[in-house]
Amino acid sequence: MKWIVGLGNPGKEYIHTRHNLGFLVLEALAKQYRVTLQKEQGFPGFVAKIGIGGIESALLQPVTFMNGSGGAVVMAVQQGAAHQDILVVCDDFTLPFGQMRIKPSGSAGGHNGLKSIIERLGSEDFPRLRLGVGQPGPKVDPVDYVLSNFTPAEKKALPDFINHALDCVTCWVTEGAQVAMNRFN
Repeated sequence: MKWIVGLGNPGKEYIHTRHNLGFLVLEALAKQYRVTLQKEQGFPGFVAKIGIGGIESALLQPVTFMNGSGGAVVMAVQQGAAHQDILVVCDDFTLPFGQMRIKPSGSAGGHNGLKSIIERLGSEDFPRLRLGVGQPGPKVDPVDYVLSNFTPAEKKALPDFINHALDCVTCWVTEGAQVAMNRFN
């Protein structure tokens, strides 16, 4: 089974922030497959099962806030998920808005959600899809920036960006990380 983990923060005040881009992609994927993300007993997140290209997959939206994302991912591993079968989808302010990078492993790069997952798994060896939200200005705190809402221009471009991310996720599930990297990076 493949696991797609969308990172974000729970709560209405965070719904349309840059830091919740992983949640937005996961919710779009659930909508595309006409499933509802539901709280699973004893699991710190919302889960839905889908089939992508005939491959059994699970969507996971941790509800532990970004800094505690690793707890939900560890539970997926405890259910038998191999590290290479878990794709983490998150925002990245080092990439321009609309760009994405999929990698089979790597450091947290300053992202607290990835840091939490790396700490809890004890490994950097899991795929991640980093979605560019643009860089904060020179006098803007990066934390304030990622917790702010998208600009009107970004909101207009967001549906196409999310659809492109969905194509990348589908490619990763059905064709693997290398093909996804060649096609989408």
